[in-house]
Amino acid sequence: MLEMVIDSIRVSLMNYQRVVILKQREAERYLPIWIGSPEADAIAVKLQDVSVPRPLTHDLLGSVIKTLGARVERVVVSDLSNDTFFAKLVLARDGENGAIEVDCRPSDAIAVAVRASVPIYVEDMVLDKAGIVMDKETGKPMMDETARKGDKGQAALSEEEIKNLSAFSDFLKDLKGLDELGKS
Repeated sequence: MLEMVIDSIRVSLMNYQRVVILKQREAERYLPIWIGSPEADAIAVKLQDVSVPRPLTHDLLGSVIKTLGARVERVVVSDLSNDTFFAKLVLARDGENGAIEVDCRPSDAIAVAVRASVPIYVEDMVLDKAGIVMDKETGKPMMDETARKGDKGQAALSEEEIKNLSAFSDFLKDLKGLDELGKS
């Protein structure tokens, strides 16, 4: 598992779809994940420290977790299958051994993570499949070569998987401000 930080939330100029960009903490790899507008707003509200008059859904979830005697330890983007990302909230309860894993969408996991101030992790294989690196010469995003080569003893992506991810790469090219990634 690799620790990630939220780099930014971007908007496609073509269809106004939101994408959250996670950046690997110790490297220059990025993971873009499409998310809905409400989740993008929920993440942005917390990141920008904006006060809202009533708790949002992710605030409510945090309150429920706390009321039940648990705490969020971390979130994990755990899988990528058929162009769909999967995530887990990893919870702990005082006095109990073992973690409780709750399946959720990555957008919800990230919104909870920013509220609980907990780390965001991505499984290596997910980043290998969908991670991007920035071309140092052009500043443009490109698919991580690890996915093409099948690093770490894993099978390389099939031509079909690369073709499916190419639509994702086309989407990335249309994102407003994506060329500024890695420059801050």
